[in-house]
Amino acid sequence: MSSKIYLYPVWVRLWHLVNALMIILLILTGVSMQYSNPDAPFIRFDLAVSWHNIAGIILTVNYLLFIIGNIATHNGKYYRLRAKGLIDRLIKQFKYYTLGVYKGQQPPFPINEQRKFNPLQKIAYAFIMYLFMPLLFITGWALLFPETIWLNVFGVSGILLTALLHIVMGFVISVFLLVHIYFCTFGATATATFRSMISGYHEGH
Repeated sequence: MSSKIYLYPVWVRLWHLVNALMIILLILTGVSMQYSNPDAPFIRFDLAVSWHNIAGIILTVNYLLFIIGNIATHNGKYYRLRAKGLIDRLIKQFKYYTLGVYKGQQPPFPINEQRKFNPLQKIAYAFIMYLFMPLLFITGWALLFPETIWLNVFGVSGILLTALLHIVMGFVISVFLLVHIYFCTFGATATATFRSMISGYHEGH
């Protein structure tokens, strides 16, 4: 018998929706600008640039709202890492993801009102939300205002380094998005986690 816990308030669900839509738009426009044939672009180049910039601005504002929301509400507690025993918890969760889930075992760190993320999720979200996303924003805004970029860094073009870092961060976040969607199917049912972002209620095993 499944149980339901209200874990995703309206502001979290709205933030998540905007975040997902803007990241998808950034991926599509970024790939189009980088790889499309100028004579037959996936998205017309000038439109891709405009949409990419607009999506980046919206995502930046949305990220600031996420930080403010985590400070102002109890949602921030779910992202805190406890160092003691962390390695053991990570190993246990890794074994579940690689073997246990396919054997029908119960998750070692089930979701409850005090714990929304398992140890591996916490590590992943910490890197994505507090390292890679800020680097993506910093490099993106720098490219939007290239006059702010150092022209030369140890003999290498500062604009080139900034663009490369921006692309790498975009690639990392794109991979995270795919992995995130896949792991979302590990809920009580394959669609339970997706439904929770609509209703706000997590469905337990």
